[in-house]
Amino acid sequence: MVSDEVLRTHLQELRRGTVVVASLVALRRPDYGYALLQRLAAHGFPVDANTLYPLLRRLEEQGLLTSEWNTEESRPRKFYRISDDGEAVLGRLLDDLTAVQTSVTQLIEGVGR
Repeated sequence: MVSDEVLRTHLQELRRGTVVVASLVALRRPDYGYALLQRLAAHGFPVDANTLYPLLRRLEEQGLLTSEWNTEESRPRKFYRISDDGEAVLGRLLDDLTAVQTSVTQLIEGVGR
């Protein structure tokens, strides 16, 4: 019997790559970090804040996200949104994700190449 730890490790590895895709998709609608954490979790992508915030900074440095501060509320919040370059990268990532899913499905169904 496979231990829960082994399974948890593999699930974490599988989800690690999809968090970028999920974040870019979610940020087609501008949002701030904590709300994004909640939205991702609600859609089956539980992410730790210590993982998400560095990811957001990295995606912004790469030009895939833009950000702006909203100071109209009692507490200033930094809102993120996908950039045009982010949309282009997301399109390629989604294409690749579809191709991987198709390949895995073909393996499961025994479709030969």
